[in-house]
Amino acid sequence: MICQLCEVALDDGMLCVGCTKATRVRLEALPTLYRGLGVLLTPAGGVGQGRSGKGGPAPIPVSLDVLDVRGPGGMVEPLESWVDAVRHDRGRPEHPHPGSPEGRVDRAVGELLGHMPWIAVSWPEAGDFAREIRELARAVSSMLRPPAADRGTRIGNCPAVDPSGALCGAVLRLAPGEKAVRCEWCDTCYPPYVWAQLKTWIDEDARASDAA
Repeated sequence: MICQLCEVALDDGMLCVGCTKATRVRLEALPTLYRGLGVLLTPAGGVGQGRSGKGGPAPIPVSLDVLDVRGPGGMVEPLESWVDAVRHDRGRPEHPHPGSPEGRVDRAVGELLGHMPWIAVSWPEAGDFAREIRELARAVSSMLRPPAADRGTRIGNCPAVDPSGALCGAVLRLAPGEKAVRCEWCDTCYPPYVWAQLKTWIDEDARASDAA
């Protein structure tokens, strides 16, 4: 017998201890992640309050993907589908899911957490359930995580030498929108007309370093 998520060997059950704990943590995080997405729905531009602001269309949200997750069929639907599946397989009453999407997410997560001991030990669908919860948590987390800043194109190591003869060696990058390469450490600037020579210097320094 193996864990249905990570495939580690098990003596009994459907999920190993680690995957069970991880699934619980991801479930517990979903309501917070869901509420965090609400901040991203702030319009990109405010609607004017003066005369010209009346009657205009509402601004488009920052991300339609975020709007989809926050809507009735986004995070709510898969969670409630799993609630219904667990209720069915455990012979529990299958009640409807009324209320706002946020309240429904809270209730679905709470109910699924209550079923986790049974899911981890006895439910044949435990692997698919844990996998979908993992993917859902990752997807929403990626929406909340700011994109990595573009540091530019890596050129090589700065070949500048200071008055003492020491090589700078800091990483050179061509920043987005810039026309010249500037070392952030020693502030040496390399305009485009010296780039051929710059490459020669960088290659020579690299060979010397390899030979050392």
